[in-house]
Amino acid sequence: MTDTPTTITYDDFLKVDIRVGTITAAEPYPEARKPAIKLIVDFGPEIGARRSSAQIVRHYAPDALVGRQVLAVVNFPPKQIGKFRSECLVLGLPDAEGEVVLIGPGQAVPDGGRLF
Repeated sequence: MTDTPTTITYDDFLKVDIRVGTITAAEPYPEARKPAIKLIVDFGPEIGARRSSAQIVRHYAPDALVGRQVLAVVNFPPKQIGKFRSECLVLGLPDAEGEVVLIGPGQAVPDGGRLF
């Protein structure tokens, strides 16, 4: 991305609800147009578990993801991705080849914690 970011206010930032959650289940999603993994992420008692489809197959195997904490946007509307309904957007950063590397806390934190 080479565009200059749009300036936003702090109130704009507060509209994006980014929470930490623990991946409780992960399985391949071979029906997706681009290789992906279906995830279930537990965001704690306030939000509960949400489903997400993530194009992260380059760096992650489904069985190695269970128990990992990740950050995700939890207040986007659900999105239909093929036959799968994604309920949150798991966040990542591109590596040198543009493949997704998940982001999460550097140490364990309670699920459901909001990024500030």
